[in-house]
Amino acid sequence: MKNTLALMRRRYTSTRLLESDAAADPFTQFRSWLHDSVTAGLPEPNAMVLATATRDGVPSSRHVLLKELDDEGFVFFTNHGSRKASELSDNPHASLCFPWFPMERQVVACGTAAAISREESQAYWVTRPRDSQIGAWASQQSTVIGSREELESEAAAMAKRFPEEVPLPDFWGGFRLVPDTVEFWQGGLGRLHDRLRYRRAGEAWVLERLAP
Repeated sequence: MKNTLALMRRRYTSTRLLESDAAADPFTQFRSWLHDSVTAGLPEPNAMVLATATRDGVPSSRHVLLKELDDEGFVFFTNHGSRKASELSDNPHASLCFPWFPMERQVVACGTAAAISREESQAYWVTRPRDSQIGAWASQQSTVIGSREELESEAAAMAKRFPEEVPLPDFWGGFRLVPDTVEFWQGGLGRLHDRLRYRRAGEAWVLERLAP
C-alpha cells in the first residue's frame, strides 16, 4: 500500500494543472477530479472538511460526506440541532476542503450554505440504510449524553417505534453550500504547485491563477 501511494503521488505531482486544460466552470472540473479520485481507489473520496463559525467568528471544523452535487453547489446532511447546523443558522458563511493527499490534490470551496427543501431531504432520506435512519432519530447530535449505553438504548427504542418505514425527522435534513470561489490545487515539484481558482462574477466564472 505504501509503495502504491508513493507511485500515485509521484504520478500526480508531475501532472500540471493548466488554464488551457481546465473546464469552463468549477462543477465540471470538480466532477472530473472526483472521478479521478474514485478511479484511483481513494478511501471516502467524497469526504470533506466543513468549516463553520459562530456569529462572533469562533470557528469549528469536522469531516462530513458530500452526498449530492448540482450546478448550484455541494450538498451534505445533518441534524439541524448539531453544532454545524446551529452555526450555519447564525452565520451562513462556510468552507469545504477535499483533501485528496495521495493524488497531491486539494479542492477548497468557499461560499454560503442554506438548508435545502424538505422534499430534497426526503428524496435522499429514503436511500439511507435503515440503521442510519434509526441512528438519526436516536441521536440528538452535539448534546451531552451520559453513556454509550444511553445512546444504544435510544436506538433500540427507535427501532421498536418504527418497525417498518422510518420517517424523515423534522430535525434532520440537508444543506447546500453555494460557492463564491472554488480553488483547485495540484502539487508540484520544488513547491511549484498549481493553484487555479474559479471566482463567481455575476452569472459567469472567472478563472485565475494564484501563486503557490
